[in-house]
Amino acid sequence: MDATGAAAYNPRSVEEVFRDYKGRRSGMIKALTTDVEDFFRQCDPEKENLCLYGFPSEQWEVNLPAEEVPPELPEPALGINFARDGMQENDWLALVAVHSDAWLLSVAFYFGARFGFDKSDRKRLFNMINDLPTIFEVVSGNTKKQTKMANHNSNTSKSNTKGQGSEFFQGKYGKVDDEEDDEDEHGDALCGACGENYASDEFWICCDVCERWFHGKCVKITPAKAEHIKQYKCPTCSSKRMRP
Repeated sequence: MDATGAAAYNPRSVEEVFRDYKGRRSGMIKALTTDVEDFFRQCDPEKENLCLYGFPSEQWEVNLPAEEVPPELPEPALGINFARDGMQENDWLALVAVHSDAWLLSVAFYFGARFGFDKSDRKRLFNMINDLPTIFEVVSGNTKKQTKMANHNSNTSKSNTKGQGSEFFQGKYGKVDDEEDDEDEHGDALCGACGENYASDEFWICCDVCERWFHGKCVKITPAKAEHIKQYKCPTCSSKRMRP
């Protein structure tokens, strides 16, 4: 498992462990959102016990568990592929997300134990991690921030009135004219793909089905391409339409 960014290295400071956590988290979020079609296909129930791995390089991989005992790092949940066809897809993805969150925490605090983090270091690491939404929250859209922003953006789109200096093309996507006002109004928005916060200098687009917002770069949509989209569906909503 070193071909996609899993080359062994040992983060030793709180900041390094947190960067490691964020990279692995981003990779797993990609697997469960923007890359969900590929992830679904790789989790073949006919194969042996498979695991979802996230790497510090923000890549992901579905693979067999490590053969060495004990393993170099804690291992993620085994056999995620066996439940794929026996559950509703959303429920299965949510289950994988929950197990992925548990694995990320175990890896982060494994490093903390290995390199002797004291009580203060452990608390600081946990607080840094806790400031980010969990993978489950990103995948399910259950964060309070996301709900708040979805309702706000839905109302804004319907009324088509904005007096705060921000411009949204067709009420669905846009780039900011007044950065300060926009940061105040949308600072809590989270990308449905990577889970990162809103930034006023980045292009965003809203899914017309689930009303979640995405970085254009995360879903491979440019402002020019968005001009020709009448109704945008994010990768997750598109996959629901394609599979019964």
